[in-house]
Amino acid sequence: MEHHLVTAIETALGWGSSEPIGNGFALGQIEDDSLLSRILTPNKLLDVAMRRSLNRPQFRAFQKGEEVHPAVYFTDTVSPRGQSIPMANMHRLGDLLRDGATLIMDQVNVFDPTMEVTCRALQWWAHERVQVNAYLTTNDAAGFPLHWDDHDVIVVQLSGEKDWEVRGTSRTAPMYRDSDPNNTLSDTVIFNGTLQAGDVMHIPRGHWHQATRTGSGAGHSLHVTFGITKRTGASWMAWLGDWCREQEVFRLDLDRSGSGSGALVEAATRLVGQRGPEDFLAAHSQQTTPGRHVPYLGIFGPLHGVVCTAHFPPRIAELGDVVDVWAAGKKLTFAAKALPALRLLLSGCPVQLDQAAAVAGAEIHEVAEILIKEELCAPLTDELSSGYTGLVTDATS
Repeated sequence: MEHHLVTAIETALGWGSSEPIGNGFALGQIEDDSLLSRILTPNKLLDVAMRRSLNRPQFRAFQKGEEVHPAVYFTDTVSPRGQSIPMANMHRLGDLLRDGATLIMDQVNVFDPTMEVTCRALQWWAHERVQVNAYLTTNDAAGFPLHWDDHDVIVVQLSGEKDWEVRGTSRTAPMYRDSDPNNTLSDTVIFNGTLQAGDVMHIPRGHWHQATRTGSGAGHSLHVTFGITKRTGASWMAWLGDWCREQEVFRLDLDRSGSGSGALVEAATRLVGQRGPEDFLAAHSQQTTPGRHVPYLGIFGPLHGVVCTAHFPPRIAELGDVVDVWAAGKKLTFAAKALPALRLLLSGCPVQLDQAAAVAGAEIHEVAEILIKEELCAPLTDELSSGYTGLVTDATS
């Protein structure tokens, strides 16, 4: 899947692939201004907040460096039947923003199709799970103090401007669950400056950073952070812990006398050799659960378009008379003649079936229904289609 924002990020940072993620601080600029407003605007973010029942910590407000109590900007909306639903009070949110505040919405990709598609494209690119958080700051509101994240981050400044400070690491590759709390600030300042609309910044895991508009006066800042959580050696070891249960020697009680420990160590050594890091990474990509999507129901009408919603690119293998597909924890086998249809349907790009039939053959309709039933693809609803428009080219184009 070729996504315009992913390509723009690569170009801005001078990268040729996703390999540099986590390897060092990087700063660049996106040249296409129209791409920024296509991704998200302040009004669109507020519209998302207005139309959904959100709760802390997914939606938070900060003012003067402290979190605002949710009761200040949430109101229970009571239905005619007495049902209470918490909703953001837009009047009070407006007052906060006029005075200077920061609104944070975590996992915007759960609510907005454009962000959903963008995160999926980044996942296909990085082969790691990605989520996006949005930060809207008004006037001279302060941000979080210096802190570090346990994942790599790509920051895209969408509108306005914000001052940033980025420092080096105090501990190499710190983790959320770690043997060291990593509370000592680094003295090495890597970047101290202002991000303006179009600027892109990559902050590797463990780098201390902070962003603020203190002293900036009237104005605003909207930026999004794409959090990319890469697999580690600890992730591999945890995966091996699941595999070890297949062998009886690992299921037996440990003997405090030490009897049998030699056999246990030998079995562990064999397991490490049999299932290396490469096996773990391959399994991670192919064994994830299906992505969220609207189910296909024929009673609503015929199927006109589909798109692959797997978290990572499906693996397609030609094996003589058959083609095997691995994705979303499943293995599917098709006749070899289905290969052209599979390449289109699993490309990550939207597919209009009638147009695609001229390229891949009439059987694309049957293959599409199978992939939807197996939850590798989803119907291309109007809402989902809007997330691709102008950002991802149709598969048959």
